[in-house]
Amino acid sequence: MAIEIKVPQLPESVADATVATWHVKPGDKVSRDQNLVDIETDKVVLEVVAPEDGVIDEIIADEGTTVNAEEVIGKMKKGNGDSSGDDSDSSDKKEKKDDKEKEDKEDKEDKEEKEDKDSDNGDEKKDKKEKKTADKKSSGGEKLEVKVPTLPESVSDATIATWHVKAGDKVTRDQNLVDIETDKVVLEVVAPADGVLAEIKHDEGDTVGAEDVIGIVETGDSGNGEEDKSEDKSEDKSESKDKESDESDASDKEVAGPAVRRLLSEHNLSVSDVKGTGKGGRVTKEDVEKHVKEQSSKKDSDKKDAGKIATTTTSGDRDQKRVPMTRLRKTIAKRLLEAKNATAMLTTFNEVNMKPIMDLRSKYKKEFEERHDTRLGFMCFYVKAVTEALKRFPEVNASLDGDDIVYHNYFDISIAVSTPRGLVTPVLRDTDKMSMADVEKNIRELAEKGRDGKLTMDDMQGGNFTITNGGVFGSLLSTPILNPPQSAILGMHKIQDRPMAVDGKVEILPMMYLALSYDHRIVDGKESVGFLVAIKELLEDPQRMLLDI
Repeated sequence: MAIEIKVPQLPESVADATVATWHVKPGDKVSRDQNLVDIETDKVVLEVVAPEDGVIDEIIADEGTTVNAEEVIGKMKKGNGDSSGDDSDSSDKKEKKDDKEKEDKEDKEDKEEKEDKDSDNGDEKKDKKEKKTADKKSSGGEKLEVKVPTLPESVSDATIATWHVKAGDKVTRDQNLVDIETDKVVLEVVAPADGVLAEIKHDEGDTVGAEDVIGIVETGDSGNGEEDKSEDKSEDKSESKDKESDESDASDKEVAGPAVRRLLSEHNLSVSDVKGTGKGGRVTKEDVEKHVKEQSSKKDSDKKDAGKIATTTTSGDRDQKRVPMTRLRKTIAKRLLEAKNATAMLTTFNEVNMKPIMDLRSKYKKEFEERHDTRLGFMCFYVKAVTEALKRFPEVNASLDGDDIVYHNYFDISIAVSTPRGLVTPVLRDTDKMSMADVEKNIRELAEKGRDGKLTMDDMQGGNFTITNGGVFGSLLSTPILNPPQSAILGMHKIQDRPMAVDGKVEILPMMYLALSYDHRIVDGKESVGFLVAIKELLEDPQRMLLDI
């Protein structure tokens, strides 16, 4: 019985959608609620799932097709897809059935011919092979694609940063296989199932797009030939090669015509290497030619990059090492330069007596840690002081959008974090609603994720103001660079004992310089100085933050 696969109801105000990605092809067995296809709208991506267990019969709307709500985009058959009991089949179905029977007959003849050859090796080897085949079936043997995940919005491509496994290694479900580096974050790609990494299709340094296949994981047991004798290993290898060749030939015939197969052979390609755009996923000559052209361009690019791989050169007794910039480092460099060139950046300074906060920390540090299970650091005071100052000076909590100034009535503060891959600025959201303990816990969590390369796009996006603390590295004074489109950034520095005049006397106090860099197009000198003075007063009298005065 044929079951229609339809576009679901679209969100309000959305007129149509696009077929983004088919995850199955005609002939594939599917289970109930399995995702068959992604439908992309202006706002969201919708998943269309299988209503029943069955077999995909036909794909009506190919990827890239514009479709409407309730439109039929494919058909499937319930159960195992056997239509022998359906007496009312149309002529098209009958033709398909005849083709299927013809293919089954050819497959049967091929199988019988192969079995005749295998029988020459004797009943003992045949029994052994059957046993191995049964073992393989029981352990899986399915080939699963390892794909680049969906990339963040505004990110068009990514780079293979690090493979943590090599071809032939055993892997477990959800084990991190490879790190994918984008302009903003590093994404982890995990194993879809237990098995063996059968193939790596893209090496470290390759540029890839969303949903690109970068490897193959074969499920089930492997390495079961370690106990076999050398001649058995050789025999298994030969048989496996023949079987793969037979399967490849059969698969090629299903999705590519003779002319296309010949073209594939000329370029030493298989059907699985090329994404088909024809009906039912068939590979056309244009698909092959496009793939060859893309690979040629990629090789040329790789050759250029090859010259940039870390090299050591010697000029007399002077050695130097040349290392290519990572994608993240390139992005940091580009954005910092843009910030310098695209803003009217100015920095104003002040200094703060940190003794009141240091005394408060010393008095309550132990109790705070016991109560909240996190240490009482300085950052929670900085964040709460900045939040209060932003309330008083909304210009500093604003950004430019064309000819408009956007005033943000919420408080999302970016915290600069140094990671092995470079500087990143994850965001603390709604800091006005956070307690001191909440701030410390969230900063610690973001810092750990940054060091481990596990920050997500949600962690990085947004932020209306940035705090950077160079004091942890010993910086006494600096002029921080803006983080566009934000209008200001606050630099905290090293706390250092200095002689200060207090009531006509010289006292040694723990002092810290504050530096506020701001965009003079939005923030005037009066507001910037007032903002910095407010932070100074709040830090020198922390009880005011607790009393909200």
